[in-house]
Amino acid sequence: MQINRLFEIVYSLLNKKSVTSKELAERFEVSTRTIYRDIETLSSAGIPVYMSKGKGGGISLLPDFVLNKAVITDEEKEDILSSLKAVNAVNLSKTDTALKKLSSLFGESNTDWIEVDFSSWANAQNETETFNTIKSTILGKRVISFSYASAKGQQTAREVEPLKLCFKSGAWYLYGYCKSRCDFRFFKLRRIRELCVSEQNFQRKSPKQIFSNENVFEEEYVKLKLKLSAQVAYRVYDEFDSYEQQEDGSFIAEINYPKGQWIVYYITTFGRDCEVLEPEDVRDDVKAELQNTLKHYL
Repeated sequence: MQINRLFEIVYSLLNKKSVTSKELAERFEVSTRTIYRDIETLSSAGIPVYMSKGKGGGISLLPDFVLNKAVITDEEKEDILSSLKAVNAVNLSKTDTALKKLSSLFGESNTDWIEVDFSSWANAQNETETFNTIKSTILGKRVISFSYASAKGQQTAREVEPLKLCFKSGAWYLYGYCKSRCDFRFFKLRRIRELCVSEQNFQRKSPKQIFSNENVFEEEYVKLKLKLSAQVAYRVYDEFDSYEQQEDGSFIAEINYPKGQWIVYYITTFGRDCEVLEPEDVRDDVKAELQNTLKHYL
């Protein structure tokens, strides 16, 4: 289509000082006469394109030209490029063609205020491979199977129709219809093992929005009241919304945490810098866990 060819011509001219009509004709598999007509169309549309004859001549744009006649504002241009930077962070193959093209078209934009990297500090090569494989199965609507380690430590075989990759609370999840459980489920990518792609296709459509203010993981929560020392102030700031600092520098903090054995694990990660104040049953569970742990060192 002509409109696509015109866009590509402008992009080519933005990246090169001069291009001959023959080069453009060969690239787009059209005649040089068609290229001349395209140049006239661009010129009529207000694009400052010109042609020069002789050695070193060709088709060029004015040196200071950027696509300022677009129907979007400077703020919208910056929003688009900043959003593309964030999207590029999940493009794990590290191709940023769209970002480069629009940066060239828009000219210099103030997008250095944001940098996004979804990878963890640890080596996440396996997670990257899992991410790319699942992405392709979502787009191709292919059923996948894998071994999954649940939060309760159980290893289960799952067959899933993959619908969405989601980032929540610092981790990547697969959202899909679990054929093994006949229900929709979230699967943490780092717990997925032995991932296999089947030849079976599915037609189920992905919901437009999954996350909301509601608890999408359908977990029960318990309200913890903890006393935390000043030595773990950085974790208080990172992990708690509700806290009050005491005169001695310690904190009284509250958090809603999913019920289960991982409550005890979470609390023990603070070591001696944490005391459970409420509820009493969680306090007893932590005490029992510490006593059992101590037996390994007697």
